Amino acid sequence: MAFLADALSRVKPSATIAVTQKARELKNAGRDVIGLGAGEPDFDTPDNIKNAAIDAIRRGETKYPPVSGIAPLREAIAKKFKRENNLDYKPEQTIVGTGGKQILFNAFMATLNPGDEVVIPTPYWVSYPEMVAICGGTSVFAPTSIDNGFKLSAQALEKAISPKTKWLVMNSPSNPSGAAYTEAELRALADVLLKHPNVWILTDDMYEHLTYGDFVFKTIAEVEPNLYERTLTMNGVSKAYAMTGWRIGYAAGDVKLIKAMDMIQGQQTSGACTIAQWASVEALNGPQDFIAKNKAIFQGRRDLVVSMLNQARGITCPSPEGAFYVYPSCAGLIGKKTAGGKVIDNDETFCSELLEAEGVAVVFGSAFGLGPNFRISYATSEKLLEEACTRIQRFAGSLS
Repeated sequence: MAFLADALSRVKPSATIAVTQKARELKNAGRDVIGLGAGEPDFDTPDNIKNAAIDAIRRGETKYPPVSGIAPLREAIAKKFKRENNLDYKPEQTIVGTGGKQILFNAFMATLNPGDEVVIPTPYWVSYPEMVAICGGTSVFAPTSIDNGFKLSAQALEKAISPKTKWLVMNSPSNPSGAAYTEAELRALADVLLKHPNVWILTDDMYEHLTYGDFVFKTIAEVEPNLYERTLTMNGVSKAYAMTGWRIGYAAGDVKLIKAMDMIQGQQTSGACTIAQWASVEALNGPQDFIAKNKAIFQGRRDLVVSMLNQARGITCPSPEGAFYVYPSCAGLIGKKTAGGKVIDNDETFCSELLEAEGVAVVFGSAFGLGPNFRISYATSEKLLEEACTRIQRFAGSLS
């Protein structure tokens, strides 16, 4: 009898975490490494949010919280959805988890049976298919391409759906591509979903507030109210509020689903950190003006990175609508050789040789289900981004 569970054989380690750890190890060993793998803002958590946490500690808010979240936070979440997304949720339709990952995991655990299928557009955040696998489901990958802006088309969605489909996972703006769906694009997908009442929608809106230019964010239950009852709308404070380490995610949806997720969480972690929850109340209810300032900085970084990467030989980099990632193609460099004679046979080799030669850590696209691409997080200073892109240009130019 094997000691470890069979489920582990279906799961791969997180490539994004692996790249970040590798960059950290090389730095500790004295290498000059620029790490562009981490998916977190480099801004500090705003002071009013920090102070709310400190005040909570001083008030003695340090006991076990309700599993689904403290009442003031669930109320703040319901108000946020109404204020920003025109979605009516009662507090009892909401749930708070230890980060967005736990929300997603609990939703899959509460609903998936062996043989159930989950449609996931490619490229995808690395954890989606691994969570589905752990929970006994089967991922069905719906392709996108650089030519259509890495966005799922109605035709591709229709083709991916089967009688076994239980969920469609939507992520807009997207990790890793930064692609964000317009209202018209969501409308086309909604028209397909209306024909398939067996399919629920899990929409990951974690990067909602990080969209650029004139782009207007919409979420699918807002666009098509008839999908409201079978949509789990997920969000969190990590990205927009620079609170990745506070570990608070949340969602709203059908009461029966929320209760099932609550039951799982009650046997898993119980409630999320009380102090972080009180900080999140302030994040959602307090001043929001800093978000626009941070967005402007991110947009400037995006424009810098896109411009410099498109000047690199063999690299094509679309300009994404949101998040803080670019997802360039290195197809023009496949088959070329390094100065040491190593053949760049795929995007993973490209990224490993780039790290070795120039000390730039990026994540290879095949980890996200679509190559030959690589993901860069531009959530770091313009100075470092300019230096990193200069190194990428130099590396690409050195290949023969």
